[in-house]
Amino acid sequence: MRVGVDTSPLVQTRAGTARVVRGLLGTLRDRPGLELELLSFGGPSRASSVLRDALWYPAALSRRVQELDVLHCTTFRGPLRPRVPTVLTVHDLAILRYPEVFPRWHRLYGKAGLRSTLRAADAVVTVSEFTRREVVALIGIPEERIRVVSNGVDPLFTPDGPAREGSYVLAVATLEPRKNLDGVVEAARLAGIELRVVGARGWGGVDVPGWVGEVPDAELADLYRGARCVVYPSLYEGFGLPVLEAMASGTPVVTSRGTAMEEIAGDAAVLVDPHDVTAIAEGISQAEARRVELVPLGLARAGEFTWERAADRVEALWKELA
Repeated sequence: MRVGVDTSPLVQTRAGTARVVRGLLGTLRDRPGLELELLSFGGPSRASSVLRDALWYPAALSRRVQELDVLHCTTFRGPLRPRVPTVLTVHDLAILRYPEVFPRWHRLYGKAGLRSTLRAADAVVTVSEFTRREVVALIGIPEERIRVVSNGVDPLFTPDGPAREGSYVLAVATLEPRKNLDGVVEAARLAGIELRVVGARGWGGVDVPGWVGEVPDAELADLYRGARCVVYPSLYEGFGLPVLEAMASGTPVVTSRGTAMEEIAGDAAVLVDPHDVTAIAEGISQAEARRVELVPLGLARAGEFTWERAADRVEALWKELA
């Protein structure tokens, strides 16, 4: 079976979507009976992004994959008139829920192209039940065309290994408005603890004290293990990989009640109202007080999410379509 896989997220970011693409490819690449053709266009610049969205995805990509059995686009961007069975992955629909916090081009694409490409696909993969419900509610995709394939956690994130020194709480997020980093900063101040923030510079003029920029995954794992807790009170997510990575690293987590984070964390994290800074600060204190309880719960919960399981479900869907 010859499958084309869109790897464009790998040239755009190192964050969530790129981590998902790498995790799946690493598991699927050497499976017998699968021939993967990796497809991408352009680089990380804004011009490349516009050309990808306006020309490559809707038109050029279809011509390139005519000899393949299946095309899997790893975001909600894809061809308008697919010439082979096509799968699109939806990580979240924040662009429709909170368009005001995105750059102008993303808002335009979300308004003009997103619904058309999703409706044109033969199947849609969502990374959580929460996102599945969003796709049904906001796009109108029939439930029978949607498959939930939860993300996995990279084996690098374990409790075993070096830990960063210091007494700090950690936030892992791109600097953008919906990540609620201003709330995290204020909550850490109220809790009287140092905050360290790891992630790429994004958009919306977000800038926070304690930001250390992007770091290699090995260094991120050290930061997870050394943190008193990981704080992730995002206003909206379709999954929330840092929640899973932190739990796999043996670190207590404070995250948002509602959206996908509660679904992913289950009963293994402290859940708070992300709009209430005092609640986030109290959550930090609770996470530290409940560390002995939360760490084993988090490790067990994270163990349920593997790239092997995700790859099995994706491969089964490809075979069904082919």
